[in-house]
Amino acid sequence: MMLKGANVTDNNTNLIREACMNVSYIAHISGRVQGVYFRASSQQQAIEYSLSGYARNLEDGDVEVLLCGEQTNIDKMLVWLSHGPEQAEVTDIEHKKVPWQEHHFFSIG
Repeated sequence: MMLKGANVTDNNTNLIREACMNVSYIAHISGRVQGVYFRASSQQQAIEYSLSGYARNLEDGDVEVLLCGEQTNIDKMLVWLSHGPEQAEVTDIEHKKVPWQEHHFFSIG
């Protein structure tokens, strides 16, 4: 005799499991993002969201940010990066998931 629902997959459980997995994303932020405390503010925000990685200036005037941690916290950080600190003027942000990278803190480079 087969019980109804015995083999049903709980989609909510899978979503919760995915949200708690550690992932890494790289973000490229354009606009007025250098000389406005963007990297230092990114570090403070990342620490608040329990993320590791780095923020560094690029030669073309943009900023690159690596985020490592739980997907839900990375999602929050990506929203913050889309506007940055008060002094910044973000005109574009591109991001993509990259293979997991182990970082123990968030550095500024």
